[in-house]
Amino acid sequence: MDCPWCDFAGTPRELHAHLGEAHPERVRFEERGSSRFYGIDCPICDEGYEHIVKPRSRDPGFMEEFQREIRLVAFDMLVNHMLGEHSEYATEGAEGDGAGAVPEGPA
Repeated sequence: MDCPWCDFAGTPRELHAHLGEAHPERVRFEERGSSRFYGIDCPICDEGYEHIVKPRSRDPGFMEEFQREIRLVAFDMLVNHMLGEHSEYATEGAEGDGAGAVPEGPA
């Protein structure tokens, strides 16, 4: 699969890892009232994914402590969205290599 933000290409699993390392700023974190959210927008079609951070994690340090894992969950959603909606970003050899979708994280 091709990265929508740079010239990286790899399997879905490799793209997922690349996004977490090279583009962490693409995941947004917001607080609205007493709720905290994370989200990401598809750079191809602008469709967005947003999710509330579970209420059990009201600890003020939770977001800082688990930002990396939360970002990986958001990037998982983006890779799955791209596989389903933007097959033009799948590079030759990326499908059928056993990579499949990546598992969800703890968010």
